[in-house]
Amino acid sequence: MSYDSFCSNYEWTYDVFLNFRGEDTRLNFTDHLYTHLVRRGITTFRDDRLRRGEEIQPELLKAIEESRSSIVVFSKNYADSRCCLDELAKIMDRRRQSGQMVFPIFYHVDPSDVCKQTGTFGEAFIKYEENWKDKVERWKKALTQAGNISRWHVDKGYESKHIEEITTIIANIILNGKPLFVENNLVGIDLHCEKLSLELRMESNDVRLVGICGMGGIGKTTIASYVYNQIYWKFECSSFLEKVTEVYKDKGPLRLQNQLLNCILDGGNKKISNVRQGAREIKNNFQFRKTLIVFDDVDDMDQLEFLVGNRDWYGKGSRIIITTGDKHLLNMLKVDYLHEVEKLDSNEALELFSQYVFRRNLPKKDFDEELLNLVVYYCQGLPLALKVLGSLLCDKTRCEWESELHKLEKEPDVKIQNVLKISFDGLDASQKVVFLDIACFFEGEDRDFMSKVLNNRNLYGEIDIRVLWERCLISISQYNRIYMHNLIKRMGRKIVQEQYPEEPSKWSRLWSPSDIYSAFISEKGMKNVETISLNLSISKEIWFNSKIFDQMKKVFAKMKKLRLLKVYYNYDYEGSVHQEGHEYKMHLPKGFEFPPNLRYLHWENLESLPSNFHGENLVAIDLKSSNIKELLTGEKCLVELKFIDLRNSQQLIKIPEFSRMPRLEKLNLEGCKSFCQLHSSIGTFSGMQFLKELNFSESGMRGLPSSIGSLIFLETLDLSKCRKFEKFPDMIFVNMERLRLLLLSESGIEELPSSIGSLIFLETLDLSKCRKFEKFPDMIFVNMGRLRWLMLSKSGIKELPSSFVYLESLQSFSLIGCSNFNKFPEIQGNMKHLEYLYLEGTAIRELPTSIGCLEALQLLYLKDCSNFEKFPEIQKNMENLRDLRLANTAIKELPAH
Repeated sequence: MSYDSFCSNYEWTYDVFLNFRGEDTRLNFTDHLYTHLVRRGITTFRDDRLRRGEEIQPELLKAIEESRSSIVVFSKNYADSRCCLDELAKIMDRRRQSGQMVFPIFYHVDPSDVCKQTGTFGEAFIKYEENWKDKVERWKKALTQAGNISRWHVDKGYESKHIEEITTIIANIILNGKPLFVENNLVGIDLHCEKLSLELRMESNDVRLVGICGMGGIGKTTIASYVYNQIYWKFECSSFLEKVTEVYKDKGPLRLQNQLLNCILDGGNKKISNVRQGAREIKNNFQFRKTLIVFDDVDDMDQLEFLVGNRDWYGKGSRIIITTGDKHLLNMLKVDYLHEVEKLDSNEALELFSQYVFRRNLPKKDFDEELLNLVVYYCQGLPLALKVLGSLLCDKTRCEWESELHKLEKEPDVKIQNVLKISFDGLDASQKVVFLDIACFFEGEDRDFMSKVLNNRNLYGEIDIRVLWERCLISISQYNRIYMHNLIKRMGRKIVQEQYPEEPSKWSRLWSPSDIYSAFISEKGMKNVETISLNLSISKEIWFNSKIFDQMKKVFAKMKKLRLLKVYYNYDYEGSVHQEGHEYKMHLPKGFEFPPNLRYLHWENLESLPSNFHGENLVAIDLKSSNIKELLTGEKCLVELKFIDLRNSQQLIKIPEFSRMPRLEKLNLEGCKSFCQLHSSIGTFSGMQFLKELNFSESGMRGLPSSIGSLIFLETLDLSKCRKFEKFPDMIFVNMERLRLLLLSESGIEELPSSIGSLIFLETLDLSKCRKFEKFPDMIFVNMGRLRWLMLSKSGIKELPSSFVYLESLQSFSLIGCSNFNKFPEIQGNMKHLEYLYLEGTAIRELPTSIGCLEALQLLYLKDCSNFEKFPEIQKNMENLRDLRLANTAIKELPAH
């Protein structure tokens, strides 16, 4: 029987029954303990008669049965009293039968003596073996059980402190201790509790604030409730304030303050008239008490200003736990630990779903695995969704499952949507726009790119994206890409549809090919549309006809609100067109006009741009795999343009002068095989202070104008696979100090100019497969102390310059397949970061003894070095070396160390 159910159905006469050896502790420890318990309002039974080992009296047995709990004080001569042992046996029976709580206190005795009946306890039982054989086993069993209950060992220190601790915990359990209802068999709870228990640091007397954060329905309240139940009894007072946001909005802060105070103050009925009085009462009542408070479901700092206050409002050892969907709120509170709740993994999700749909932890063996996986994938690890759909599909047939899933694709479950929508409703107007842009257009996009496209007079891309992340509405990957949980995305799209569910032409955003098609042919103007994301891989046959483009021509010019347009192919989609898409080049009809306020134009496989195209407001142009020969004819100035992506546009020969694109940050001409020359204006225009990335990989680039050396803010220059590119202008790198990546692999480069030594911030230099490259300038590396990756695999390199030893930040160095390279230079002690050294397939015969200076080295590959005969003595400071490969070398033995 559980403690909760037992307490709720029984009228107790006593809160505590005291079991003790009178001759040992009646006049000292037990008397003080009894006094403290009574002072705290705990009704305590104490037998004050002087007993000398007689049989237990019926009234004592009755008192035990009518007690909610028992305190057993084990003392030195405790086992000498048969009455004490009889009481203990009765107490342990009640514990087993009805869940009576038992609190053992080991008063100057070793708990192991009690458990194992050794020491004075063993001596007492020697006396009982002859005359009390019928009771000995029962007494021993009771002692062993009680001795194994972990409670208090009073041996050292002030007894008053021990008594204060004991009575505080018992008072909290007896008077205030009401564990919360928490479901059984919680999936994945152990890991959360393990992390939180470590960060709560219960042994510390500091006041600690801990935040639990995550998206709606992820399980924050459940985790907080479970943790609360584990630790509430360790505090003098405790409270769990649930649905703080809801109460605050409906009843105001006074209701929350009254609720908190009345919960803590032993059921009192404290009334406060204003929030400042309430804040004072909270501080006055809590500042000397060890307190546990959980503030559940908070979404605004205003809700906590007069509730949480400062740490000095609470007594030593207090713990405050806040659950919220807003990371920023927790950072403002300066919590000691922020615990972010992640979605369940696939196995955990399947287990939780099975509990609700099959009423067991595992799926039925004969159930359709594919159908099961579809539901679990739909929920994407969100516990709320798994529970709701599990309950919904319980006892349904396969056909009903399929029907329900088909419905969910168009009509998300209301219970799930309502929980998720709470976070959306808390956003301001700008944040809501950005949220819906991600849900309907931008998911998977680079964060920095997206924020710059969105920034304008009405939107604040960078800060709004951060707010969405802080409120757990989006996630940001390690590669800085923005993602949104599938159910949150569906919620956002439902918001767009809800006012006109059957009229997509009136929606603010379009993403489904069928809805986009319906909107264009409806001839209703589409005046409200702000974003269109069209995947041509789906239903592509309806898009490649003149009728639809003629209709688009009519509609586009009227779409004054259109900001974002994306027409693309999903090459992973089954049945999609060929990746290059040549057979599906799209021809726009004569007179076609793009909307004037367009900020992002992404249209793949486009034959050409309209001659009247202006694009004054464009921030980004992405025309992959187009047949465009010249981007933007005439003298148009693109003052807002930051990004150009024309990769694989193999007819391209010309782009606008850079003076007409003063804010350009990234230019991607990868695979533009006809593009061979960059306009000399690239460096002469004084305003080119934003350009950070140039990608000419696999293009027809033959050379660079010397003026490019004036791009002092350039960070990336990619000329890989430019096989006709052989040489840089001599002084090109003198002013390009910020360049971090120089990629030349598989290019025709023959030599590097001496000015390359000016690249003091260079981190990556890739010359892999540059067959004509044989030698570096001698002092090239003197100022390249930040270079981390140097790749020379399969190049024509023959030797390294003496300045190689200056590369103190080098982490990875590759010479794989450099068959002309035969001597590795001496290493100096400043190359302490080199972890990966790839020398396989080189002509080296030996390594210098100074190789032992590479104390961070983890991998050393010498495979296929057929001339390599001798390995130097490995120094002790190469203890990090974990992978040494010597296959197909001439080596005969390894050094002793």
